[in-house]
Amino acid sequence: MSAERISVQTMVMAPVERAWKVYTTPEDIMKWNAASDDWHCPAARVDLRDGGEFSSRMEAKDGSMGFDFAGTYTKVEPNKRIDYAFGDRTATVEFFPEGKATVVRVSFEPENEYPVEYQKSGWQAILENFAKHAAD
Repeated sequence: MSAERISVQTMVMAPVERAWKVYTTPEDIMKWNAASDDWHCPAARVDLRDGGEFSSRMEAKDGSMGFDFAGTYTKVEPNKRIDYAFGDRTATVEFFPEGKATVVRVSFEPENEYPVEYQKSGWQAILENFAKHAAD
């Protein structure tokens, strides 16, 4: 496992409270949690608390493939930070108010199956979909 973490971030044109809500509400997650238009997220579950579990189902719209992304929240600071573990890796989501907007940064440990740039671009694409959906 690489010790290097990958970071992606985006500017959300919404206050931090809205960005947080959209990032953590299953109904919203199902609307933005895909890296491309030919994928979707038909199910999401969130138990937003330290030790709570989450999962989201990501599938190709043509039904050719899909996977579950699931883990456990290890630290939740409302409107500020979410730390979670998934498999043997960890990630952190941070929310930084910037006036009427919010910078959201996600950092995570890469896996070894796909190149780092591929992982970074996929997570960035999902984050951009989130920013579009969360914009006021």
